[in-house]
Amino acid sequence: MSRANKGVYTGVIEKDENGNFFCGEYLLDYKYAMAKFNVGDEITIKSVIENPSDISYDAYPKKSRDFFLANDKPENK
Repeated sequence: MSRANKGVYTGVIEKDENGNFFCGEYLLDYKYAMAKFNVGDEITIKSVIENPSDISYDAYPKKSRDFFLANDKPENK
């Protein structure tokens, strides 16, 4: 959704047809997303790495396991 001063990217968690959790162009760590978050949560991604998975690399070349719920109030509500 938007770039954030505190992190790499801020947006909403989504899930694709293959069960991958993602936010924008970034793949989210599956176990961490399942344990702590829900689809639709607004998060801020703090850092990203190159996606090590051959299976999902083409769709998501970058991955994050370092993200948290966004603290900022939504701008358009």
